[in-house]
Amino acid sequence: MRKNDHLSQFTFELMPIFGNIIHLNQTIQSALTHQQLPMVIQKALGELMAASTLLISTLKMQGALVLQIQTKGQLKLLVVECSSDLKLRATAKWEGDIADDAHFLTLIKEGHCIITLDTKNNTPYQGIVPIEGNTIAEMLENYMARSQQIDTKLWLSCDGNSAAGMMIQKLPEKALIDTDAWNRICTLADTITEQELLTTSTQDILRTLFHEEDVRLFEAKPVQFFCQCSHEKVAGMLQMLGKAEVESILAEQEKIEINCDFCQKQYLFDPVDAATLFTKKTVIKDSDALH
Repeated sequence: MRKNDHLSQFTFELMPIFGNIIHLNQTIQSALTHQQLPMVIQKALGELMAASTLLISTLKMQGALVLQIQTKGQLKLLVVECSSDLKLRATAKWEGDIADDAHFLTLIKEGHCIITLDTKNNTPYQGIVPIEGNTIAEMLENYMARSQQIDTKLWLSCDGNSAAGMMIQKLPEKALIDTDAWNRICTLADTITEQELLTTSTQDILRTLFHEEDVRLFEAKPVQFFCQCSHEKVAGMLQMLGKAEVESILAEQEKIEINCDFCQKQYLFDPVDAATLFTKKTVIKDSDALH
């Protein structure tokens, strides 16, 4: 049986190629259960959650990767944040009614794929490229080719309740890999179906796809949903708005209600709470503020 909510890394012993396989079940349900998402968006977010864990696991960093798809179509935003210890959260924004059987490509227009790396000790890095491709996997492959110049192949699947993904990538320091070997591994991996990716264990996937290759599988790492919103961070966001803006909102609404986009937790500030924001300062980084 495959392990639920785990990421597994593997390498090809005789080739400078490595890969990851991710399975998400409870994480998807915990992250999206409080959000009323059309099924097409829920599936897209699930694929993006799988992709974010695959990508951050290739990086030697402590911090978070924020993966966004922004468009001018009916779908405005998909955003997933994954920490280096594989804790995930995700949300989406759209306009109007979207049928569950709508096609993802009909919802996007003139979009961009954006990846932000927010490390604890350095200035955040951000890469932005136009959306190219017919699937989320193709969009991210094109991002990696254009922004990072790293050959990367992705396979993603989500049925709304579970998600899975597989990635293979050339080792950057050994990019001059034999082209025939790279093409052979990609061709073998391309035979997997979305259903097999969702339901088959990591060991069986590798055994089926690469049974003639020498593959080393490493110990799986757990993945889980976690939202880092807090009363302190919301207070910091209100401080950044400024005293005049906060007082204006209170004059109009008598209280300030803020819901976290990721977990839907509600934060309430009455006039007394708001007054303390500007007498007792809360120090907070911009990157920690609520999205």
